[in-house]
Amino acid sequence: MSGVAVLAILAAAVAAGAINAVVGSGSLITFPTLLAFGFAPVVANVSNNVGIIPGNITASFGYRAELTGQRDRLWRLGIASLTGAAGGAIALLALPPGVFKLVVPALIIAGCVLVVVQPKLSAWVASRSQERPDRLGPVLIVGVFLTGAYGGYFGAAQGVLLVGLLGIFLTDSLQRINAGKNVLVTIVNGIAAVIFIIFAHIAWLAVALIAVGSAAGGLIGAKVGRRLPPLALRFIIVIIGIVSAVKLIFFP
Repeated sequence: MSGVAVLAILAAAVAAGAINAVVGSGSLITFPTLLAFGFAPVVANVSNNVGIIPGNITASFGYRAELTGQRDRLWRLGIASLTGAAGGAIALLALPPGVFKLVVPALIIAGCVLVVVQPKLSAWVASRSQERPDRLGPVLIVGVFLTGAYGGYFGAAQGVLLVGLLGIFLTDSLQRINAGKNVLVTIVNGIAAVIFIIFAHIAWLAVALIAVGSAAGGLIGAKVGRRLPPLALRFIIVIIGIVSAVKLIFFP
């Protein structure tokens, strides 16, 4: 791997870790970066998933104050995330690589759309945070399970999906919902990573670079991410996502 590739992947990982802590779509930066330096799509996806976990952990740690009092419901939702992620990761490895190459451009574009609508989604979630009981019913559990399956299979923008889903069913502030989202994403990526490490081919140098960069980025995002201009972040994510989707569609 060239020095340029090392620096580019490391920089992308720092940005992804910070964005994951605040918005939840950092893989739309690291995954296309790996593609740009010649990694096969499935290898890039698997390696990105494993490498991004330290960033998920540091982001969760950075939001530890907002996690107070959420343990019981996160246990229940975490089980749904874990089982969904296992199913998604197994599907990724069981299906032919051509299926992933066919589906992933649509997933990237869908992730970009979620990033664009995230401000309105967050505002809508915040407006619903009134005095009403939490509803940890079957609809929420199934929704978290399906989001986990999506995360185990691909995962970009799964955090945006979770924020919207949790905001509909839980009575809490947006920051506390975001903290819970970080924990569930960590569970999803963690169980998928275990499966990938055992059964998949992984580019370990890329994993190491993403791990170091995302860990630093997760701390940065948890501490100062709210001060960054969100419009600029979304613009960068969407442009990179669109370019990578076009590359996969027209120059596979």
